[in-house]
Amino acid sequence: RIWTKPRPTQAPPERPRLADWRLIAIGRIGRGPEADLVARYITRLRPALTITEIQDGRGTGPEIKRREGDAILAALPPQSFVVPLDLGPPAPDSSRLAALVQTWLDQPRPVVFVIGGAEGLDASVMNRADHVLSLGPLTWPHMLARAMLCEQLYRARAIVAGHPYHRSGRP
Repeated sequence: RIWTKPRPTQAPPERPRLADWRLIAIGRIGRGPEADLVARYITRLRPALTITEIQDGRGTGPEIKRREGDAILAALPPQSFVVPLDLGPPAPDSSRLAALVQTWLDQPRPVVFVIGGAEGLDASVMNRADHVLSLGPLTWPHMLARAMLCEQLYRARAIVAGHPYHRSGRP
C-alpha cells in the first residue's frame, strides 16, 4: 500500500516583507579599516543595506551644509522614513535600538539613515527627520560613525532574531 502525504488546502501565510533600508552618507569611504568594518557588517545584514555616498561639499561652512543637505534630500526615496544621526537626543541602548529598528522595518516605507559630513547636517535635513538617532554624546569621524551604525544595525537584527551575537549580561 502506498501512502501519500495530503496536500495542504491553502498556502502557508507569507511573512510580511521588511521595508528596504538605506544609508545616505557624505564622503567616499575608500579603502581602509573603516571600509573593512562596513563591508563586514553589510554582508551580514538582512534586509540588505544600500549605501549612497554623496561627495563632500566645497565652500564655506554654511554653503557646504546647504549643498550637502540639498544633495541628501534629492537622494531620498519618496515617502522615506528618515533617520539622521546627530548628537542631540540621548542614545538608545542596543535593546531599545533593536525594537526601534524592527518597528521601522515593519512599516511599508523605506528606512533611510543619514550621516552628514564634517560640517554636520543642514537644518533642511533635520526638519525632514522622522526620528533622530544618536550614537552617544561624543563626536565621531563620519567614516567611523558609518562603521558603528552598520555594526549596531547588525546587532539590532541579531537581538530581534535571538542570535547569540549580542550578549546582554556582563561576564
